[in-house]
Amino acid sequence: MATQKTLEDAFNNGLKDVLYAERTSVRALKKAAKAAQNDELRQALEQHAQESEGQIERLQQVFEIIGKAARGKICESIQGLNAELEDHLEEFKDSEAADAVLIAGAQAMEHYEIARYGTLRTWAQQLGMEDAARLLEETLEEEKRTDELLTQIAERANQQADQGEGEQMEGGEGRE
Repeated sequence: MATQKTLEDAFNNGLKDVLYAERTSVRALKKAAKAAQNDELRQALEQHAQESEGQIERLQQVFEIIGKAARGKICESIQGLNAELEDHLEEFKDSEAADAVLIAGAQAMEHYEIARYGTLRTWAQQLGMEDAARLLEETLEEEKRTDELLTQIAERANQQADQGEGEQMEGGEGRE
Protein backbone atom coordinates (compact mmCIF):
# COMPACT_ATOMS: atom_id res chain seq x y z
CA MET A 1 0.00 0.00 0.00
CA ALA A 2 1.27 3.49 -0.89
CA THR A 3 2.45 5.80 1.85
CA GLN A 4 -0.07 8.45 2.79
CA LYS A 5 1.16 11.90 1.65
CA THR A 6 1.08 14.73 4.17
CA LEU A 7 0.92 18.51 4.15
CA GLU A 8 4.62 18.46 4.95
CA ASP A 9 5.23 16.45 1.76
CA ALA A 10 3.22 19.01 -0.21
CA PHE A 11 5.24 21.81 1.42
CA ASN A 12 8.54 20.15 0.49
CA ASN A 13 7.38 19.60 -3.11
CA GLY A 14 6.20 23.20 -3.32
CA LEU A 15 9.57 24.46 -2.12
CA LYS A 16 11.36 22.41 -4.79
CA ASP A 17 8.96 23.75 -7.42
CA VAL A 18 9.40 27.40 -6.47
CA LEU A 19 13.19 27.06 -6.21
CA TYR A 20 13.25 25.84 -9.81
CA ALA A 21 10.82 28.61 -10.78
CA GLU A 22 12.99 31.30 -9.18
CA ARG A 23 16.14 30.06 -10.87
CA THR A 24 14.32 30.00 -14.20
CA SER A 25 12.79 33.43 -13.68
CA VAL A 26 16.18 35.02 -12.93
CA ARG A 27 17.36 34.00 -16.39
CA ALA A 28 14.08 35.10 -18.00
CA LEU A 29 14.12 38.47 -16.22
CA LYS A 30 17.66 39.20 -17.37
CA LYS A 31 16.75 38.33 -20.95
CA ALA A 32 13.55 40.40 -20.75
CA ALA A 33 15.50 43.38 -19.35
CA LYS A 34 17.81 43.30 -22.38
CA ALA A 35 14.78 43.29 -24.67
CA ALA A 36 12.95 46.12 -22.89
CA GLN A 37 12.74 49.37 -24.81
CA ASN A 38 11.55 51.45 -21.85
CA ASP A 39 14.36 52.38 -19.41
CA GLU A 40 12.07 52.24 -16.37
CA LEU A 41 10.96 48.73 -17.35
CA ARG A 42 14.53 47.63 -17.98
CA GLN A 43 15.60 48.87 -14.55
CA ALA A 44 12.62 47.22 -12.84
CA LEU A 45 13.36 43.87 -14.49
CA GLU A 46 17.08 44.07 -13.67
CA GLN A 47 16.29 45.00 -10.08
CA HIS A 48 13.84 42.12 -9.72
CA ALA A 49 16.38 39.68 -11.18
CA GLN A 50 18.75 40.74 -8.39
CA GLU A 51 15.94 40.53 -5.86
CA SER A 52 15.11 37.03 -7.12
CA GLU A 53 18.67 35.94 -6.44
CA GLY A 54 18.09 37.02 -2.83
CA GLN A 55 14.83 35.08 -2.85
CA ILE A 56 16.76 31.98 -3.89
CA GLU A 57 19.05 32.49 -0.90
CA ARG A 58 15.99 32.76 1.34
CA LEU A 59 14.61 29.54 -0.10
CA GLN A 60 17.92 27.85 0.64
CA GLN A 61 17.53 29.04 4.24
CA VAL A 62 14.06 27.49 4.37
CA PHE A 63 15.50 24.19 3.13
CA GLU A 64 18.10 24.40 5.91
CA ILE A 65 15.38 25.06 8.49
CA ILE A 66 13.49 21.93 7.45
CA GLY A 67 16.65 19.85 7.15
CA LYS A 68 16.34 19.13 3.42
CA ALA A 69 18.73 19.63 0.52
CA ALA A 70 17.95 22.70 -1.57
CA ARG A 71 17.09 20.94 -4.80
CA GLY A 72 14.71 22.24 -7.39
CA LYS A 73 12.13 20.16 -9.20
CA ILE A 74 11.18 20.91 -12.79
CA CYS A 75 8.18 23.22 -12.77
CA GLU A 76 6.18 22.81 -15.95
CA SER A 77 4.07 25.86 -15.12
CA ILE A 78 7.01 28.25 -15.08
CA GLN A 79 8.48 26.56 -18.15
CA GLY A 80 5.23 27.25 -19.98
CA LEU A 81 5.10 30.86 -18.83
CA ASN A 82 8.74 31.32 -19.80
CA ALA A 83 8.13 29.78 -23.25
CA GLU A 84 5.18 32.10 -23.76
CA LEU A 85 7.32 35.10 -22.80
CA GLU A 86 10.01 33.98 -25.26
CA ASP A 87 7.41 33.63 -28.03
CA HIS A 88 6.07 37.11 -27.31
CA LEU A 89 9.57 38.59 -27.27
CA GLU A 90 10.21 37.12 -30.70
CA GLU A 91 6.80 37.94 -32.17
CA PHE A 92 6.60 41.54 -30.91
CA LYS A 93 10.26 42.61 -30.93
CA ASP A 94 10.78 46.11 -32.29
CA SER A 95 7.03 46.82 -32.23
CA GLU A 96 5.16 49.50 -30.30
CA ALA A 97 3.58 46.74 -28.22
CA ALA A 98 6.88 45.00 -27.33
CA ASP A 99 7.12 46.37 -23.79
CA ALA A 100 3.42 45.82 -23.16
CA VAL A 101 3.63 42.10 -23.98
CA LEU A 102 6.92 41.82 -22.10
CA ILE A 103 5.25 43.22 -18.98
CA ALA A 104 2.28 40.87 -19.43
CA GLY A 105 4.62 37.88 -19.57
CA ALA A 106 6.64 39.05 -16.57
CA GLN A 107 3.45 39.63 -14.58
CA ALA A 108 2.17 36.16 -15.42
CA MET A 109 5.36 34.76 -13.90
CA GLU A 110 4.99 37.06 -10.87
CA HIS A 111 1.38 35.99 -10.32
CA TYR A 112 2.44 32.35 -10.37
CA GLU A 113 5.14 33.06 -7.78
CA ILE A 114 2.73 35.10 -5.63
CA ALA A 115 0.32 32.15 -5.57
CA ARG A 116 3.11 29.71 -4.69
CA TYR A 117 4.63 31.85 -1.94
CA GLY A 118 1.23 32.59 -0.41
CA THR A 119 0.43 28.89 -0.25
CA LEU A 120 3.86 27.91 1.08
CA ARG A 121 3.74 30.62 3.75
CA THR A 122 0.34 29.42 4.91
CA TRP A 123 1.45 25.79 4.98
CA ALA A 124 4.60 26.72 6.92
CA GLN A 125 2.43 28.49 9.48
CA GLN A 126 0.09 25.49 9.73
CA LEU A 127 3.08 23.19 10.19
CA GLY A 128 4.47 25.38 12.98
CA MET A 129 7.50 26.46 10.92
CA GLU A 130 7.43 30.12 11.93
CA ASP A 131 10.98 30.94 10.75
CA ALA A 132 10.24 29.44 7.34
CA ALA A 133 6.89 31.26 7.22
CA ARG A 134 8.62 34.57 7.96
CA LEU A 135 11.14 34.08 5.14
CA LEU A 136 8.40 33.08 2.71
CA GLU A 137 6.30 36.10 3.74
CA GLU A 138 9.24 38.40 3.05
CA THR A 139 9.55 37.01 -0.47
CA LEU A 140 5.78 37.13 -1.00
CA GLU A 141 5.78 40.86 -0.18
CA GLU A 142 8.65 41.48 -2.62
CA GLU A 143 6.74 39.67 -5.36
CA LYS A 144 3.64 41.76 -4.69
CA ARG A 145 5.65 45.00 -4.83
CA THR A 146 7.19 43.93 -8.14
CA ASP A 147 3.76 43.13 -9.54
CA GLU A 148 2.47 46.55 -8.48
CA LEU A 149 5.47 48.29 -10.05
CA LEU A 150 4.96 46.35 -13.30
CA THR A 151 1.29 47.37 -13.27
CA GLN A 152 2.27 51.03 -12.97
CA ILE A 153 4.82 50.73 -15.77
CA ALA A 154 2.28 48.81 -17.88
CA GLU A 155 -0.27 51.59 -17.62
CA ARG A 156 2.20 53.95 -19.28
CA ALA A 157 3.63 51.37 -21.72
CA ASN A 158 0.17 50.26 -22.84
CA GLN A 159 -0.81 53.88 -23.54
CA GLN A 160 2.38 54.39 -25.54
CA ALA A 161 1.73 51.20 -27.51
CA ASP A 162 -1.85 52.24 -28.20
CA GLN A 163 -0.80 55.75 -29.25
CA GLY A 164 1.80 54.26 -31.55
CA GLU A 165 -0.88 52.15 -33.21
CA GLY A 166 -3.12 55.18 -33.53
CA GLU A 167 -0.33 57.04 -35.30
CA GLN A 168 0.05 54.11 -37.66
CA MET A 169 -3.66 54.21 -38.45
CA GLU A 170 -3.49 57.88 -39.34
CA GLY A 171 -0.65 57.09 -41.74
CA GLY A 172 -2.73 54.49 -43.52
CA GLU A 173 -1.56 51.39 -41.68
CA GLY A 174 -2.56 49.98 -38.33
CA ARG A 175 -5.59 48.31 -36.87
CA GLU A 176 -7.80 46.30 -39.12
